[in-house]
Amino acid sequence: MTLYDEIQKLKAFNCEDRCVLSVYLNTNPADLNAQNGAWKIHLKNGLKRIEEYITASQNEKELKTYQSLRKKVEREINDHRDDLNKGVVIFASPQDDLWFVHYVQVPVKTSFHWESAPVLDELRYMYKAYPYAGIVLPSFKGVRILDTSMGMINEEVFEEFDSGLDVWNEQKGVHSASHTAGGSTGSFNAGSHVGGNSGSAADDFNWRMKENLERFYKDMAGKIEKMKKDRHWDEVHVVGETEQAKAFAKGLPKKPASCIYKNLANANPSQIIHEVFEK
Repeated sequence: MTLYDEIQKLKAFNCEDRCVLSVYLNTNPADLNAQNGAWKIHLKNGLKRIEEYITASQNEKELKTYQSLRKKVEREINDHRDDLNKGVVIFASPQDDLWFVHYVQVPVKTSFHWESAPVLDELRYMYKAYPYAGIVLPSFKGVRILDTSMGMINEEVFEEFDSGLDVWNEQKGVHSASHTAGGSTGSFNAGSHVGGNSGSAADDFNWRMKENLERFYKDMAGKIEKMKKDRHWDEVHVVGETEQAKAFAKGLPKKPASCIYKNLANANPSQIIHEVFEK
């Protein structure tokens, strides 16, 4: 189930009495309010206040339900305390075994709720700041695609570019180390002399390579448009060196939400998300 489907399920979830625990916890190590284990205190105090409120209502059944969920939530977060990101979002209920847990890479405002339905206000804010989006990173190697939502990576796909020029390259004796799919930087230099061959051989090789790469980008642009529809992306962002980013963006049916001219083909996902959404 995709995050989009999970959120649709949360929107429709409801119980007759209070039975849903909603937890938003800021665990960002760069935030003073969460540093040095401060998030542990916020977690303990927040859950304790809810339990005190339920105890005061003298509803034993509700109290037992809540205490069971509280232990489950505390165990979940403590089990992942060494690999927390910026925040944790949890929705839990015994009804229909609701258990929604996501460790997110975006800012989260700490809050705790015990209601008859999931409290989604903070989730909606996160969605607005970090919408469902596809981030496309074209290069000479191929096209790297990140399926993201609210700063999280749902899936990562890589489509390799096969120039189809290997046989032609051997026949012509053109040394193409700086021009083939193995290179992630550079441009097509039509005037270069490669491997001691005539300029016309290198020019022909570069022209064929560029033509094949543009054809590959055009085909991938069609796939990206289909992914956008199937995965409910609100936006598409293109990130890459100027020549490749412009060439890919040109092939998209609609102008991308942003086009960032920077080589991040081998960057980690959190760095890419930071460049796209936080700069």
